[in-house]
Amino acid sequence: MSSDSSLSPIPPHLQAPAAESVGEAASPLTSQSNVEVHEALQAPENGVSAEAPIKGAKVGKKRKADTSPKAKVTKRARKVTVKEETVATVASAPPPAKPKAAKPKKAACKVKIEQETADNNLAHEPGEADSPVATKSKKTRKKKDEIIPPLAERTTGSKLRVGAHVSAAGGIHNAIGNLLHIGANAFALFMKSQRTWKNPELNPEHATLFIDGCKNHQVEVADCCVPHGSYLVNLAHPDEERKKQAYDSFLDDLTRCHKTGIKYYNFHPGNSAATTRDAGIKRIAEAINQAHKDPSTGTVMPLLETMATLGNTIGGQFQDIADIIKQVEDKERIGVCLDTCHVFAAGYDLRTPKAYERTMREFDETIGLNYLKALHVNDSKAPLYSFRDLHARIGTGYLGLRAFHNLVNDKRLHGLPMVLETPIDTKDENGKKIEDKSIWAREIKMLEQLVDMDIESDQFKKWEADLFEEGTGERERIGEQVKKRAEKDAKPKKKKGKMKAETDDEDETEED
Repeated sequence: MSSDSSLSPIPPHLQAPAAESVGEAASPLTSQSNVEVHEALQAPENGVSAEAPIKGAKVGKKRKADTSPKAKVTKRARKVTVKEETVATVASAPPPAKPKAAKPKKAACKVKIEQETADNNLAHEPGEADSPVATKSKKTRKKKDEIIPPLAERTTGSKLRVGAHVSAAGGIHNAIGNLLHIGANAFALFMKSQRTWKNPELNPEHATLFIDGCKNHQVEVADCCVPHGSYLVNLAHPDEERKKQAYDSFLDDLTRCHKTGIKYYNFHPGNSAATTRDAGIKRIAEAINQAHKDPSTGTVMPLLETMATLGNTIGGQFQDIADIIKQVEDKERIGVCLDTCHVFAAGYDLRTPKAYERTMREFDETIGLNYLKALHVNDSKAPLYSFRDLHARIGTGYLGLRAFHNLVNDKRLHGLPMVLETPIDTKDENGKKIEDKSIWAREIKMLEQLVDMDIESDQFKKWEADLFEEGTGERERIGEQVKKRAEKDAKPKKKKGKMKAETDDEDETEED
């Protein structure tokens, strides 16, 4: 989804708020309970009873049934006796679990939610609005994020701009702290939730914090930031309602980029399942032209991402991208983001110097290298021509470390943002799935060090061997899936009376 080193502290406005202590929130209830028991124990023994908060009416009736006829007991004495025994029982028994004890926990939950909040659409539990602890959120929010110790220093003077797609949970300003944490000099993020159509407007405070954070940490956002578009958007769809919905989301993202000083915006071209390829490409170009003419987008440049699959997916071949660009009116405001995993799975080899040069030459002749503005740097779990979008860690997949040595030593790409989307999921000592961001920190440093490195050096050979071994299991597993699928597709289709939905043994989730 580690080695540690230090970096300049993240400013207070980028620090994550510390959650309120449940123990502190619960103290008022605990104090009240102790006072009530103490007052009850102070009931006078002379029969004059103080008003205790513990009700003993039902217990008193039971005690009346046990009163001996030989001993004359007045109603007043009986009442005092019952109350004294009731208090003694309460004092000696362990404190009962009161429903009120749950309130502080909910209150603490609200504080945490309000601190993360704003444009995240986080829901809180019913009844939290009345919690007295909620008023503390205004004070704790000023504390912002805790300082996250950097896993690696950001490299200065490198020929490359390497980073990763970092989280912007809680607001886009939080992406700054996350990129500093992994020592990145480039980054991607989602400008809003990528899996829902409904999103709140960009929070002006978050936008200001984002801009200030970039300025304070010398993050040249116009040159190194490449936000990723929503997975829901399909600008090629022919249906008017769906087309408008997709365009509105697309335009909104471009507007957010303009407001925050971001120059590039990467998105998946679209899918022609409900139309023809040519018609889909035309609609994509029309949407880009329309957005270019909207003043709210400023000079933001949409980047068409190369895709891994063929069929209805537009962008799986370089020609798809070229055909869209041909129909874009403002050629100065359109570009391409090349994903190494995607192009390899689609049949463009990068593994040897000759294969790499052949692919880049085809890109230049078909699209034009002048349109290449950013890269997604990922290895591939699936082999060449597999048309499977399965990202792998650098050097562990079918591309291998030498492909990335070819990439980072191509001087034409120096200075372009290179964004890792490699998996960082791992398991802790208890077998729980967690994200290990030190993987990105190590990959960033490794890619930077590959520049001008001799592939015959001991360091390169060690990295290559270790990473190849690390990915052996996954390569073999996915390779077997691809092989079985190819054999299945090669067999003639059998007609059945009742068609069944095809089940795929490929249990992997496709990447981005």
